[in-house]
Amino acid sequence: MFLPYPILAAVLGMLAAQIIKVPIHLVTSGEFNWRLAFSTGGMPSSHTSMVIALTTAIGLTSGFYSNAFAISLIFSSIVIYDATGVRRQAGYHAEVLNQLIADFNRLLETLKDPDMKNAESRKQLKELLGHKPAEVFFGIITGIVVGIVTFIFYPF
Repeated sequence: MFLPYPILAAVLGMLAAQIIKVPIHLVTSGEFNWRLAFSTGGMPSSHTSMVIALTTAIGLTSGFYSNAFAISLIFSSIVIYDATGVRRQAGYHAEVLNQLIADFNRLLETLKDPDMKNAESRKQLKELLGHKPAEVFFGIITGIVVGIVTFIFYPF
């Protein structure tokens, strides 16, 4: 193989989570949106799936009491914390800013002042950045499954 097993597991964990987002969204909303395969946020968390697949792979090859597994587990914890905390809060902030811009545009329309520039041409901020706890949980499950399945089929 060209890629070491832990790297392959991590990449496949991310790809699996990104691809799974499309049918999950279709089932839950009735809307087919293939662009979700290339976006952040959503169910399941691809960041979480990637780092957990890596952690699982390291645990299976180096041992669950190894230093490499401990480092990977701490790294995974930081990524998961960031996905549910910092990135999710940034998404909330983007939502509020987008609403403020929309309110400002409505105000400008009522004033009809030609000297004031409309902010409508500005690109909206991306609101779906972080993850809900359920999205992270299923990212963990996806990562573990991908790590184990890759281990079974990887030609050592």
